[in-house]
Amino acid sequence: MDYDGGFHEVEKDGTLNLVYHHPKYRPIPQIKTPSSSAEVANHDHPPLPLFICPSVRWRKDYSRDSTLFLINSSPEFVLSSKVGDHHVVLPLFWCNNKNFGRECGTCFDSNFGTDYYFCTKCLRKYHKECVESPLKIKHPYYPHHSPLQLYYHKDYTDCIHCGREMAHGLIYHCTVYQTFMHPICAMKPIPIVIDQQKIHDHPLTFFPRQNSLICNVCGFLEKHPTYVCLRCNFVAHRGCVESPHTIKISRHHHRISRVYSLRYEKWLCGVCRQSIDGNYGAYTCNECGDYYYAVHKKCALGKDVWDGEELKGVPEKDDIAKDAPPFFKIFEGVVHYFLHDDHHLRLERNILYDENKFCEACVMPIIEDEFYSCAECDFFILHESCLKARRRIQHALHPHPLTLKANKNYISSPSRCNACGRSCGGFVYECPKQECYFKLDVRCALISEPFDYKGHEHPLFLSLDPKEYVLCKVCKFKHINPPLNCIKCSFIVCTKCATLPYKRCEMYWCEECEDIVEKLFYWCNDCCTILHTDCLFSQDPYLKPGQVFKVGEKEFQILAKSNTSRTICHYCKKPCQRKRFTRDNLTACSVSCAFNIAYMRGRE
Repeated sequence: MDYDGGFHEVEKDGTLNLVYHHPKYRPIPQIKTPSSSAEVANHDHPPLPLFICPSVRWRKDYSRDSTLFLINSSPEFVLSSKVGDHHVVLPLFWCNNKNFGRECGTCFDSNFGTDYYFCTKCLRKYHKECVESPLKIKHPYYPHHSPLQLYYHKDYTDCIHCGREMAHGLIYHCTVYQTFMHPICAMKPIPIVIDQQKIHDHPLTFFPRQNSLICNVCGFLEKHPTYVCLRCNFVAHRGCVESPHTIKISRHHHRISRVYSLRYEKWLCGVCRQSIDGNYGAYTCNECGDYYYAVHKKCALGKDVWDGEELKGVPEKDDIAKDAPPFFKIFEGVVHYFLHDDHHLRLERNILYDENKFCEACVMPIIEDEFYSCAECDFFILHESCLKARRRIQHALHPHPLTLKANKNYISSPSRCNACGRSCGGFVYECPKQECYFKLDVRCALISEPFDYKGHEHPLFLSLDPKEYVLCKVCKFKHINPPLNCIKCSFIVCTKCATLPYKRCEMYWCEECEDIVEKLFYWCNDCCTILHTDCLFSQDPYLKPGQVFKVGEKEFQILAKSNTSRTICHYCKKPCQRKRFTRDNLTACSVSCAFNIAYMRGRE
């Protein structure tokens, strides 16, 4: 029989809390005096059943057709259970270890408790709450609604308790308010009265009726649990109660601090570019003032905007503006570049265009009149603009500072830019924090707000929700990568298109592949030659000839365009118009075809 979880009042150290209980897995303690030590042990640690691996549990109810499906199977391990071909159902073991390690294997959240389980088959750790999660919980956040039900979610959403993003996994769902919670958050104790002096002078009382109260901290009407002060008519969402006071965000060069109201009634948010109600809380710049820069609390604390650190009372130490320059002038026309220590670079003039001469940083052809080249190394060439790229930057798309790195000629796999999604063999700006895996190629690193795109009359901003799939008006594809949008009209362009020069045409033919040109293209003003962007640069414009990368255990070498013949791609059967990717006498026209060849050969 499956039981519902619930909450009961517990007073400890003078503080009253609503504490989660479950009739079988976490029963309410009974107030009595046991007669023996054995009874004491059984009373403090009631015997628990064996549990199945959560990864097996949700697969029993898996639905391919829905992003949200109800879990109907019990968390308990039954000896008569049939073992599926895809996974052996094994019991998990209680480890009682505070050092959880990485994220939970089923809710994929790193909000760790002190108890967890370990699956010997998956070799993954799971929150105790996720393993023992009952099918329903009667939760104090929704006292007049049906119990929260356990679901598996395959899309992005936010937990209303902790505010963190939930990518996929087991969640508790309120079908009335359409809200979600991590299992570990759904079972956390709820203080009935809290004293948070940093947001309000008086104690705040838990008030579960949510849908008609605007939060004084964030200024939004959300279906979130709230705390109220009856003396002051003050309301705060549960997630806003512990909002940091001073933070640094990726969208502004100064620190910003929380205020209770703004000087003006209406202002535009520096992140989402939507209106801020000045009668409620927000974040403003201490140096610029709220007359110049203000941000919604909700936008300021976004995962891609804030690094999660409270900076109140913390002195500013790491100032990117004070970094050393990327090069030092030796004498006129000769410099020393920090990513090429062996030799100096010399300023040269471009007399004759060479299509196989690429910039080491952006991997674009050298078409400018002047560039910098190493006299000792024939391959090391930089555009003047790439030479001036700073050692470190703070970019709008990432909360941590990014450091400029050079890719080596032998790479285990091509770097993929998090903005445009392209493979990149040139220089990249990357986050030094290993858990981020965030990289930007040097072209996308130039994107800033407001962005001047030649294909549109208004400035563009990074103001859309990064989780939204939106249609690019230029290439006509939906992208997961962050787009640039116009706040005056509905124009949207993906970063992949925004970093290429812009032209528009009605109906032309590409001179290279002899196919119709309908979107972006390049043309010659002198002879009117027209080329697709992919035909001019290849599908992977930021990978350099001469580099080697691995796909699985196989190595592919990147070769320049052949001027004598057009090799047929082994996978797509089309001529290789530009760069070629070769191994074992097999040729691919792009990285995607190289991957397909590698895995196709691996199955043979």
